[in-house]
Amino acid sequence: MKGNVLIVDDDQSMCEMLEADLKSRGFNILWSKSAEDALLMVSKNDFDVILTDLRMPKMDGIAFCSLVMSFRPDIPIIVMTAFGSMETAIEAIRAGAYDFITKPMELDILSIILKRAVHHRSLYEQINSLKKEIAQSKRFNEIIGDSPPMKVLFNRLKRINDTDITVLITGESGTGKELVARALHRQSSRREGPFVSVNCAAIPETLLESELFGHEKGAFTDARSVHKGLFLQAEGGTLFLDEIGDFPIFLQPKLLRALEEHSVRPVGAEREIRFNVRIIAATNQNLEKAVKENNFREDLLFRINVMNVKVPPLRHRGTDILVLSKHFVEKFAKQYGKEVAGISEAVAKRLLSYYWKGNVRELRNVIERAIALTTHEKIVLEDIPERLRSHPKKPSIVGKDNPVELLSLAELEHRYILHVLKAVDGNKTKAAKILDVDRKTLYRKMIRNGIHEEHRDNYPDDPTFPGFFKF
Repeated sequence: MKGNVLIVDDDQSMCEMLEADLKSRGFNILWSKSAEDALLMVSKNDFDVILTDLRMPKMDGIAFCSLVMSFRPDIPIIVMTAFGSMETAIEAIRAGAYDFITKPMELDILSIILKRAVHHRSLYEQINSLKKEIAQSKRFNEIIGDSPPMKVLFNRLKRINDTDITVLITGESGTGKELVARALHRQSSRREGPFVSVNCAAIPETLLESELFGHEKGAFTDARSVHKGLFLQAEGGTLFLDEIGDFPIFLQPKLLRALEEHSVRPVGAEREIRFNVRIIAATNQNLEKAVKENNFREDLLFRINVMNVKVPPLRHRGTDILVLSKHFVEKFAKQYGKEVAGISEAVAKRLLSYYWKGNVRELRNVIERAIALTTHEKIVLEDIPERLRSHPKKPSIVGKDNPVELLSLAELEHRYILHVLKAVDGNKTKAAKILDVDRKTLYRKMIRNGIHEEHRDNYPDDPTFPGFFKF
């Protein structure tokens, strides 16, 4: 078959003649004498091309073409007319028609036009399919990103999709660790089971044991009934232990035993109850350091850190900042009922140069606030907070005594590599020589730190680097 064709003409003899000829040429044909009936056929069938007459009772070909384009813009429409004026052709094209042909028709020419229209639709579908694949490659479930660090993250997440492996998600506050945990759950074989989340830092230590493991009636003063703990509530699904670094040290042995034995003993109970739950934990703390300071058990760290997934900070994600901004603009514009098309170029520059200490959570709040306040078609500078408009300096490297103002080694490396690349105008051979590493090592560090060569100019010069070695 060369394509599925719908013929719409109030002249039955014309429909039958076209059907006989076009079938002999390999087309699959359906026809209708009414534009109204044809609309119903289009809604229920998948046609590659529609061939419609212009002059028909009740609904003419132009009106029919406009209606089809409103819900199936992918189907090319060819209009047949005995009134082959330029005005008619222009009217048909404006209504969304792909082409037009005048009566009486040369059937060989009509066949060529139909073949071309079918090929056009095939290309349309291929392009749409590629667009979907590209869009899908830039996200994992609801997590959006196209920067090298996010590609590394997505690759790791895809590799552990269908496993029950215990995962420890690390990253700064606001980077989206819970979003990663939920995505892992939705992509796993446990997706039909519950996703139970608990913030270990938000529950008082005196209540955390009962909340996690449950309790029997009368186990303590306020235990008026049996309580099913979160381990059992998550049966068949995933238990997400957020802020695991704040888990009380005196309860850590019981948590370790639960994870090792896959069973819990509710407070006041005489027997243990087995559970079938996948464990995902998250923290913004350095647990290795916590182990050294005797604030976290080393054996528990080994147990929860079977697979480590690190979520990069927003400032390492380059133009993902703009991708996320677009996403949040669309989300909150719809939520607040506002017609906001995006962000201005000036705002984009400020967003790219800002430090984003609060990461994606901070960006989300900035865009929501801007959507609520703006009276423009795009978010402008006056819509964003003063701290972004005034371009605050990033934390200093040296010359500061306040620990809050000092940088981590990872952030120091990120910014210094960027500074060197700027100084040598992106020449990686020169940069590698200055940094005293080979080019492969430099490439690995650039990928790990989210430094795009094409995005290098989006980062402002850091005034702290010229005085880097001054003490």
